[in-house]
Amino acid sequence: MEHQDETRAAYDGVVELYASLFAGRLETQPFARAMIDTFAELVRGTGNLRAADVGCGPGHLTAMLHDRGLDAFGLDLSPAMVDHARRAHPALRFDQARMEALPVDDGALGGVLAHYSMIHTPPGELPALLAEQARALAPGGLLLVSFFGTDGPEPVRFDHKVTPAYSWPTDRFAALLAGAGLVPFARLIHDPASERGFLDAHVLARRA
Repeated sequence: MEHQDETRAAYDGVVELYASLFAGRLETQPFARAMIDTFAELVRGTGNLRAADVGCGPGHLTAMLHDRGLDAFGLDLSPAMVDHARRAHPALRFDQARMEALPVDDGALGGVLAHYSMIHTPPGELPALLAEQARALAPGGLLLVSFFGTDGPEPVRFDHKVTPAYSWPTDRFAALLAGAGLVPFARLIHDPASERGFLDAHVLARRA
């Protein structure tokens, strides 16, 4: 897919800058941190501690999930990001992979975290991507997706600082989750944390 090649090349070129800007950013984002804490607690409650951080970037959230008791591993499209994550967190597993083709068996995972990692996926390809996350989750497994939200009725393409991305109406995104066989049951939407002006949206869903 052409957009994946562009996304991979774009993130390969900004690894050190990206890591310096975002690896500690959750310390200043209490809402996002609270949702990840809730996600980790709920995954622990399923009894299946295996969790994938898809689009893991420099690996800081993979480490956060590990610190919260999960058997977490990171996957990313960018080989340079994977190399950085392995150096930064040598005790954890990181692999290069596409979110559309997760290297796990059906129903293997208790949780999937997608922290602003689906934002570059064109709207027409998002249903298949979400279906792949559902495939990898065990029944009762949890998916936490964070993304840029918009009040409008349609997804909005915008010039992300790394590579083009999309913001989503939260209801539309939740409907796509339901269409993939997931049950959205909690959402947190709050004022923008950036100059772009988009809302920050976090949606928790459970595999039926």
